[in-house]
Amino acid sequence: MNEWPEGRSGRSRDGEGYGRGSASERPESARVMRQVQRGQGPGPRPSAPPRGVPQQHGYGPQGQGGGQHGQQEYDSGYNTGQVYGNPQGGGRGGGGDEGHLRPGGGGSRPAPDWKRRIKIGSLTLFILLLVVSVGTYFWADSKLKREVDLSKVIERPKDGDGTNYLIVGSDSREGMSDQEKKDLRTGSAKGKRTDSMMILHVGDSGNAMISLPRDSDVEIPSFVGSESGKRYENTGRRVKLNAAYAEDGPELLVRTVEHNTGLRIDHYAEIGFGGFAKIVDAIGGVEMNLEKGFKDKRSGADFEAGKQTLDGQEALAFVRTRYALGSDLDRTKNQQKFLSALASQTATVGTVLNPFKLYPTLGAGLGTLVVDHDMGLFDLSEMFWGMKGVTSGDGVSMNIPMSGSRGSNLVWDRAKVKTLVEQLNNGDKITVTGN
Repeated sequence: MNEWPEGRSGRSRDGEGYGRGSASERPESARVMRQVQRGQGPGPRPSAPPRGVPQQHGYGPQGQGGGQHGQQEYDSGYNTGQVYGNPQGGGRGGGGDEGHLRPGGGGSRPAPDWKRRIKIGSLTLFILLLVVSVGTYFWADSKLKREVDLSKVIERPKDGDGTNYLIVGSDSREGMSDQEKKDLRTGSAKGKRTDSMMILHVGDSGNAMISLPRDSDVEIPSFVGSESGKRYENTGRRVKLNAAYAEDGPELLVRTVEHNTGLRIDHYAEIGFGGFAKIVDAIGGVEMNLEKGFKDKRSGADFEAGKQTLDGQEALAFVRTRYALGSDLDRTKNQQKFLSALASQTATVGTVLNPFKLYPTLGAGLGTLVVDHDMGLFDLSEMFWGMKGVTSGDGVSMNIPMSGSRGSNLVWDRAKVKTLVEQLNNGDKITVTGN
């Protein structure tokens, strides 16, 4: 049974075939093609209809009707000007939204939302940095050796302006191998003694670094033993300052400094020989500009004048040298100079933000750093930035004022020390000068 409309039986020999246009020898002109409307702009050329679907053929010899016996022509709809695949009938001239069409007649594709992507990326980066920072903080905090209990210190002075740190360099050889002791020329003495002591004051009126020579003549006050808990009364006994540390450790040293100065110590920090050298090596050495060279067989120092970078071994020899300089006061000046340079080159953005420098430095220093129970990483950071401030000129660097000597002990100038402590406690500008 023929399902095609009458006049569309598929014959082609008599010129009435479909899909081949008109049977006329001459092509039809546009004026007789009623399906092409005047006024339409040129649109995309429609592709051929799928195979098996009847299409509208051109006008045949029967006249403009195109069908046999004047029957109504069959219109498949393919020549109406619409773009295939667009149900709205919109082509270039049909009012369709061609701006969202991909080449080839595909569907629409929304533009990327860059603002949203940037927000998500920024949030992800922030969370990552937060996790790393928090992890680093707890890792570093766990490495601090909080071994000094300042609550055992009795009869303490009142609080004043700012924060006071007692910074101690000890000759502790804890954790050092025999080869390290040989390389660093530390010897193998048992126990530990103070090799250097200084007070760092961080306050609103500026920072101050005050060295306390270990040969300072001081009075041992009443104190409670850090281990025994027994109270020992003041007998007026006078000793060198480093003897207090040797007698009962950091707690008695703090008690002795507070008693002889009248200045309250808020935090205690101590580092041994090995830790000191490792910190210097971890940051790649410390650059120093020496005014004059010197040699010392005991410490292993051998320096020429001028600018140079000291590694861990050389740095330790530099701060320990005493006999080649003439006095302990000269040594404390070198210690201040070096510690200021160390802090200046350690407390930098380049070190803090560079994990290849930060983690080795923290790992080298924190593992051998002994602090009080209440000291945290923020306090430690303040201490380093305070030392850096002294180097940059935001403060003063000095030895505690001296008035003479008693035997081999160095005697403090009591009047000047009292004025200095009052200026520190009141947050006043420091006018006192040291030796």
